[in-house]
Amino acid sequence: MASARPLMRALLALAEEGYSFLVVPGGGVMADLVRDIYSRGDLCQEAAHWMAVLAMEQYAYFLADGSGAILTREICRPKDDSRVRVLLPYQALIEEDRDLQHNWDYTSDAVAALVAAQLSAPLIKATDVDGVMLDGKVVLEVPANRMLGHVSCIDQGTIKLLCGLLKGSSIWVLNGTDAQQFTKALKSGEGGTIIKG
Repeated sequence: MASARPLMRALLALAEEGYSFLVVPGGGVMADLVRDIYSRGDLCQEAAHWMAVLAMEQYAYFLADGSGAILTREICRPKDDSRVRVLLPYQALIEEDRDLQHNWDYTSDAVAALVAAQLSAPLIKATDVDGVMLDGKVVLEVPANRMLGHVSCIDQGTIKLLCGLLKGSSIWVLNGTDAQQFTKALKSGEGGTIIKG
């Protein structure tokens, strides 16, 4: 959360240069609370799934607050008048989430992957690591099937989608904790890890 607002400002600055973004929020600390309640046995999997989706929606409000980004319930490319939009995912998913299993393998990563595929748009995951680590170092590119069963910054549900339904898609994992470095990587096309389906 500490780096979220500088990153949103960076996206808005990039929008001034002609870029556009539909931000799919993670669940943040709100989803962590749902995980904690679930782990104590106080929630069934179905309730935990929808509460985690609502946590994503709460985080969307945090990301948009004071940033100038527009909140949207529509899965669509940003319009010229608002090149940075933040998705409120609950409404879209309550109507149709047929490709998401309701378990902790499928998190906001999987939602973002499905949204990107629906829009035929590239997917960039802004996270708190420099990329995917294999054998003790960050790799520039990795096939999704090599990530099956590997604990990383991408959920296993997304990896399964990249190996199946979303084969041919990819995710670019970039460190989003430093907005300037994120912008530099985005413009140069260098850094992080590309996971290929």
